[in-house]
Amino acid sequence: MLSYQHAFHAGNLADLQKHALMAELLAYMTKKDKPLTYIETHAGRGLYDLTSAEAVKTGEAAQGIEAHQAIFRADHPYLRALAEVRREHGPSAYPGSPMIAAKLLRPQDRIHLAELHPQEHQALTRALRAPNISIHRQDGYDLVQSLCPPDPRRGALLVDPPYELKQDYVELPKFFRQIAKKWNVGVLALWYPILSSAAHVPMLAALTEDFPDALCHEIRFPPVREGHRMIGSGMFIVNPPWGLSEAAADLSHRLRNAGALG
Repeated sequence: MLSYQHAFHAGNLADLQKHALMAELLAYMTKKDKPLTYIETHAGRGLYDLTSAEAVKTGEAAQGIEAHQAIFRADHPYLRALAEVRREHGPSAYPGSPMIAAKLLRPQDRIHLAELHPQEHQALTRALRAPNISIHRQDGYDLVQSLCPPDPRRGALLVDPPYELKQDYVELPKFFRQIAKKWNVGVLALWYPILSSAAHVPMLAALTEDFPDALCHEIRFPPVREGHRMIGSGMFIVNPPWGLSEAAADLSHRLRNAGALG
């Protein structure tokens, strides 16, 4: 069993980037009446407490959402989801991507969430209960393979593994090729860390070769503490909805003006 737990990193700048773009993506897709399917391969617990021992220990949220919430326009869907979660769970609550999706999607939309870690799976099951949400304790890649093409066929996939296995960097381009063939209309989003080792570079080159029209958005930020290897994060999105490229550029502009980026 892999040991990664997102509670140490919830609400950091990488989360802010991922969640802001996914919120924009889902908000755009729900403008049409047609239902959609949302799938996540590594869901985590869905709901985090930024005053928890884990969050306080790393201090990453303090440099992320707590320092930069004010950069967003008032009607941003990310802030809308965050505000609803905090009304329900208190001012220190922070929604993971499954919770953001649950707040922005509609009853007619289907949500499939995979989480293997037993404690994270239990917490996710407690946090999200709705007739249109299915929570799976299984390998997320296997889940996607079994579901695609999903019903409804219109929809989005978020893949954001912890990258504890170096093989992920090798296997993810192959996985995206397979899923794109099965689900050619799906919006396929991959989050990746930018490490000082530049481990993501060959993976990104392979993805770009296969999907030259995809949106690739990266931010670079100072290490959160001495010796920390993560110096940025990226989102690679196949079949990005209209306007998402502009939203990504606007996010970079706002973070840069706020002094968040390195």
